[in-house]
Amino acid sequence: MLATQLSNLKPFSDIPPVDEAIRVAAYQRLDVLTKPRGALGRLEPLAAQLCAIQRTLDIRIVEPLGVVFAADHGAAERGVSAYPREVTAQMVANFLHGGAAISVLAKLQGVELWIVDAGVAADCNAHPRLINAKIRRGTRNFIDEPAMTPEECAEALQSGRAVIERLMPAGSNTLVLGEMGIGNTASASLLMHGLTGRALIDCVGRGTGLDDAGLERKRQLLSHALKRRSAPRDPLEWLTEYGGYEIAMLTGAVMAGAARQALILVDGFTVTVAVALAATLDPAVLDYCVFGHCSAEHAHRALLEHLQVKPLLDLGMRLGEGTGAAVALSVVRAAASLFTEMATFEGAGVSNREH
Repeated sequence: MLATQLSNLKPFSDIPPVDEAIRVAAYQRLDVLTKPRGALGRLEPLAAQLCAIQRTLDIRIVEPLGVVFAADHGAAERGVSAYPREVTAQMVANFLHGGAAISVLAKLQGVELWIVDAGVAADCNAHPRLINAKIRRGTRNFIDEPAMTPEECAEALQSGRAVIERLMPAGSNTLVLGEMGIGNTASASLLMHGLTGRALIDCVGRGTGLDDAGLERKRQLLSHALKRRSAPRDPLEWLTEYGGYEIAMLTGAVMAGAARQALILVDGFTVTVAVALAATLDPAVLDYCVFGHCSAEHAHRALLEHLQVKPLLDLGMRLGEGTGAAVALSVVRAAASLFTEMATFEGAGVSNREH
């Protein structure tokens, strides 16, 4: 059973709570900076969250690490995506050669970017920035059978943790997570349905750009996938039945990042599903997560509402790869700089409002 296979995941539960006393102190400092109270809007709770995560009022972004997990999905063969699954391997090469959007943004933001082959259905050429953690050449077609075995699911979760432990330098305190996998919004839709109980139709979107006919076909195929068996009993069984290797590794990576007390910048729909899965293992992970943006992918907004979190940006992006999270890093840096560098009323000799 999956529970037996996952028995060695207990270290994931060793996620310390963020420092709420520091958060209180952060709000006290925000209230005496040279501005009206609350005038920085969402940047203020963001700065306070950074203080609580980093356990200091001297917050900063240090050596941000970006990791994109890539894998293929057997269900892509049935037409749940507008693109053939060969694109996954082609985009991995594009990432590594610097031509993809996340490659450009990582360079702009000073993010050290790594790509992980979690289960691409092709042999990716060796590259200094590519980690080969391939479980299998793509998951099985979850429309007709379980996407992975319990052993594969457990291995993928552990591999996601191991990647972060391997790549994250001792001084790094920020993690930007992304994904690549043709068909993975179909997998994410089924997982959202299982995690939230929302109707399947509310969890399924256009992914990489399906037209109306393609969207209806996707809905019907996913409905068929649900009918082939009784509903899984717990979130990790959902992951085994309908997930992807990159989603499972992302789940492990989220928990590893939180265990290292790092700020985790969450990208779009698929990464948010992985965070929701991680939160079922330990709800403390959510305190370490900043949700970079709200994707244009149908259902992402509803999933964010289910998690009771607010995204920093809403730019109509739906690319994945970690791009929304990378753009949001600028906002995080702004919040940290304002918090640490603005003068107080007393320090600047500016009169505060009368109480």
